[in-house]
Amino acid sequence: MIKLHHLEYSRSFRILWALEELGADYQLVNYQRRKNLAAPAELKTVHPLGKAPILEDDGEVIAESAVILDYLQSRFDPDQRFKPADSKLLTRYNFWMHFAEGSLMPHLVFTLVMQQLGKKPVPPVIRSFTGAIGRQVFRQFMQPRLTEQVVYIEQYLADNTCFAGEFGFADVQMTFALLGLQEIPGLPDMPNIRRFLQQMMARDAYVSACRKSPDGGRVTR
Repeated sequence: MIKLHHLEYSRSFRILWALEELGADYQLVNYQRRKNLAAPAELKTVHPLGKAPILEDDGEVIAESAVILDYLQSRFDPDQRFKPADSKLLTRYNFWMHFAEGSLMPHLVFTLVMQQLGKKPVPPVIRSFTGAIGRQVFRQFMQPRLTEQVVYIEQYLADNTCFAGEFGFADVQMTFALLGLQEIPGLPDMPNIRRFLQQMMARDAYVSACRKSPDGGRVTR
C-alpha cells in the first residue's frame, strides 16, 4: 500500500489531495512542524533530505511534489483524467507544473520567511527591527516579482477555467502556490485567481483531503 508522509502546512497537501482524486488506497503518516517551523528530524529517517512530501510505494521512496504527482498519474490514471493527452494542452500542463515550483514558489517561500521576521519565535527585543528589514526586502525585491507573476496568472485565468483544459494535476500543483499568495499583502487584486481557488476548494476530493490533514489544508499557521 502507498504510504504518504505528510507534513502540516507544506506542499505535501498536494499529494494528499491527488490521492483523494484518484480514489487510491493509502496510509497517511502525519508530522508536525517544530517550534521553529522546521520539519521534524523523523522525516530524515524516511528520506535523507527530510522534506515533505515523501511517498513510499512498492519499495520506492519518492520525493518532490511534481515527481510524485507524475508517478501517481502514470500508475493510477490510465484514462488520463488528470493529465491531458492533447499535445498543446500537455505543453500547458508541463509549463504550469514547472512554473509552480521553478518560478512562483521560490519568491513566495522567501516572502513568507521574511514575514516571520516580525513574529515569534524572533525575540521581542529585536522583532520590530527584523520585521522592518523583512518588509523592506519584500518591497524592493519580492513585491515586483510576485506582482509580475500575479498579473500573468490573472491574465491566463481570465480566459481559462483550469490551467490545462479540464481539471488535472497541474491545477493541484498550482493551487497550493496560489493559496500562499493570498497570505501576502501588497499584491494586485486577484479576482480570477480567487474564482479558480473557490472552484478547486469546492471539489469533493479537496474537501476530503482538508478533513484528513491536521492543518485543514491551510498553507500557513
